[in-house]
Amino acid sequence: MARSVVLKQSLRCERCHLPPRWCICAGFDAVDCALKVDVLMHHMENWRPSSTGHLIQRVIPNAGLHLYRRERPLEPETIIQPGKTLWILHPLGEPLPASHPPAADLQVLLLDGTWRQAGEMMRVVEPWGRRIALPMTGVSRYWLRSQAGEGKFCTMEALLFLLAALGRTEEHARLRAQFELHVYAGLCSRGAKAKAAEYLAESPVRAAFPELLDELARHRARDEGA
Repeated sequence: MARSVVLKQSLRCERCHLPPRWCICAGFDAVDCALKVDVLMHHMENWRPSSTGHLIQRVIPNAGLHLYRRERPLEPETIIQPGKTLWILHPLGEPLPASHPPAADLQVLLLDGTWRQAGEMMRVVEPWGRRIALPMTGVSRYWLRSQAGEGKFCTMEALLFLLAALGRTEEHARLRAQFELHVYAGLCSRGAKAKAAEYLAESPVRAAFPELLDELARHRARDEGA
């Protein structure tokens, strides 16, 4: 059975939120993103160490993270950036515009929570900007949770699809490596050895972090020998 660092209240790294023996901070790579990124996170998501909303805030220095609580109305001026075009990513939005402002003039708001929670948050923030749907295809690489259905992706993956659509290839590659390292280490921390190996086989993490992977493998070997 997979181990849960949440249920056991295990000691976790304050930065990457993983147990110390699976800490991936040595592979941390801060990414300067041309567009302004903000995450509106449902408060029930805040405690989850697997959250990619927290990952976005850690990896992108200027990203904003805002907690949503139904009983605490949001103040738009604390999130909306003056002079920028705000896109709110949602599967039921309008198609990505063929013509759009430069990345430096864009602000994207990502909704982080379950699909039901995202729907609730969308109803609150929809008047703030344009609801945009991305051409997202393929299978989710977020193996830490089961997605709600085919074509469903996590918060970080939505940002990755947007960067790809905007032609931001370097930012996309670096963020993908950080995301997949996060997923791989999360699988390892749960004791999902076979699943972690399967995930790694098709991941850029193998080439990006060889020394860190060797260190994590030594941790796993010690665990198995204990």
